[in-house]
Amino acid sequence: MTHAAGPIEPSGVWATAVGVARVRAMETAREQPLFRDPLALAFATAGGRGPGTPPPPRADEAARRRWLGVAFSIVIRTKFLDDLLDRAVASGVRQVVLLGAGMDSRAFRMNWPAGTRLFEVDTAEPLGFKASVLRQERAVPRCERITVSVDLREDWPGALAVAGHDPAQPTVWIAEGLLIYLPEDAVESLLERVGALSAAGSRMGLTLGSRGVVERFRGDAAPGSAASMWVWEMPEDPVGWLDGLGWEAETFTLRERAEAYGRPVLTPPQQDEGEGGLLSAVRAAH
Repeated sequence: MTHAAGPIEPSGVWATAVGVARVRAMETAREQPLFRDPLALAFATAGGRGPGTPPPPRADEAARRRWLGVAFSIVIRTKFLDDLLDRAVASGVRQVVLLGAGMDSRAFRMNWPAGTRLFEVDTAEPLGFKASVLRQERAVPRCERITVSVDLREDWPGALAVAGHDPAQPTVWIAEGLLIYLPEDAVESLLERVGALSAAGSRMGLTLGSRGVVERFRGDAAPGSAASMWVWEMPEDPVGWLDGLGWEAETFTLRERAEAYGRPVLTPPQQDEGEGGLLSAVRAAH
């Protein structure tokens, strides 16, 4: 999406979705990628983050390492959530909700069973930007794709209901790279609302900021960068936390999943490796 003056310049939290698209485009270009996202390059280029765009300057080696850690986490979490979605639909779930969908292209790049309805919830600006790129690319979704333009601080459950979501049927919810940008009370409110809309057998995939990540990354984060907007990190006992909200959860580290995917991290653990944990959850019977 461009104007005569050049590419759109995303701003605020949703601009980070364009950076995520750039990372996904880089992974797609690898010889043996963990996933393929054919639309990622178009999103990144339209947002001024294409392959010819120089990356933001890195002040020092530590800053460069932190950026690489975040990029690595994006790749691993994308594969993790792809697999979670595959398992959910294989179990019979036919409703998918992407909270803070950003430049997610799963409606277009994954194989969905007949009858799958995928809801993309985000604000009007990123959804409008995305729609322009999709038109330009003549992209065709592989399921029924429904966009829901609403701020997650507002009555998004009401907007989702109007869009056709059925809370009596199981849903798989994805909150990828989202919770870290929300204050604690907003995270609790969001997940309580998700729980109220989740029939037994619903599933959920979350990405969580590891303990201490906000303090480590925000200290010297460039204004407007993703890390400068991080505010929330996972509780000490994320499984117990979700259990209290009615979900049976498993938690994984990025290193664990990377090794399982054939991308082992060969260096000793560092404090600044990226966003942190991955959670898979199933809604217990009410």
